[in-house]
Amino acid sequence: MAYLTLGWPLQIGVALDVCINLTIPLVAAFVGWFTNWVSVQMLFYPIEYVGIDLYRKKHVPYGLIGWQGVVPTKADVMAARLTDIVTAKLLSLPEAFSRLDAPHFASLILPSIEESIRNEAPNGAAWAVLLKPLLHWALCRVVRALQRDIAQVLDLEEVVTEAFLRDVQVLVELFQRVGRRELDFLVISGLYFGFVLGLAQMWIWAHVPRAWTLPVAGAVVGYVTNWVAVKMIFEPVEPVMVGPFLLQGMFEMRQPEVSVEFAEFIAARVLTPARVLEGLCDGRRQNEFAALVRANVPVVPDSVVAAALSGLRTLAKEPPSHAAHVYAADALGIEATLAHRLQLLSPKEFEGLLHPVFQEDEIILILAGGVLGVAAGLVQLFFGWGGPSALPAAGMTSLSGM
Repeated sequence: MAYLTLGWPLQIGVALDVCINLTIPLVAAFVGWFTNWVSVQMLFYPIEYVGIDLYRKKHVPYGLIGWQGVVPTKADVMAARLTDIVTAKLLSLPEAFSRLDAPHFASLILPSIEESIRNEAPNGAAWAVLLKPLLHWALCRVVRALQRDIAQVLDLEEVVTEAFLRDVQVLVELFQRVGRRELDFLVISGLYFGFVLGLAQMWIWAHVPRAWTLPVAGAVVGYVTNWVAVKMIFEPVEPVMVGPFLLQGMFEMRQPEVSVEFAEFIAARVLTPARVLEGLCDGRRQNEFAALVRANVPVVPDSVVAAALSGLRTLAKEPPSHAAHVYAADALGIEATLAHRLQLLSPKEFEGLLHPVFQEDEIILILAGGVLGVAAGLVQLFFGWGGPSALPAAGMTSLSGM
């Protein structure tokens, strides 16, 4: 009877030990999910460097003590790559501007220019009256000249790059939008892969309950889940048949869908009519544009031409709902052109849209998963998630093995 009485607490302790051991794969699943989630956040945030900026190399997200998101750190490099894709492979300025109906567009921008001449030019009211019969004709000439010489007066690379670098959040949002499914997969895959690896972790702890097993297994979980997920997103680049299955990277498989989303974002946030006007009036080729306007208007003082250019700057600040912006966005067809040509890119070329976000600092993100996994393993050990009194048990096992 005494044996039975003493046996019950022992049995309860064993059962409790088993139950707590079963939490190891659950914790490993959490570690996998959490490390991947943190890794995704580290791609984009913080926008500005956070930490002690004692020593830091250019284009490196980490300093001696601190971190800045990978995308914000390399905003200029990534913006240049995207700009090259857009300007070299997807969009032709002469083709886009050839779609403008010169008389119609001239009639839409005329009120802004007329008002600017009236308000800003010396004797503006008189000039506005004098030029009224000729202004529409002159603006038609300017638009047609623009269609002929747009590549000489507008630097498309500057417009795109400036849009990304003026507000790095725009670049961050672009990558988050076109890669949202892949980023979500990166996070959720950590949960599943972590659970599977946690089963192995539990088996190791049951047979070798030593202090090093949980943090080491945690490192493996964090490292492997990040590595596998990143590889599955982009590889293989080209479709590969394995038996009856067609394998290809997740991002490449979504090329039609991503093409549409990328085009929508660029047309709405980057290559807007307002930004194009700003590029014409204030970009590095603004003098060439001013000369083009000067050459295609009647003989009027430079002050009147300057007032007309000021009217275009004012127009650039109007909301997207302004009739001139609405027409230009539709006529230029930037969104439709980008979407169509993105879908025509080879998988290798298309991969260049998103992979650069991961590629150069892939190893940093994967190692970060391993480091976080070690930390989680130590937490498991400290709080006894490897079984009741995990640290003492591990210590006793280590001593007995000596």
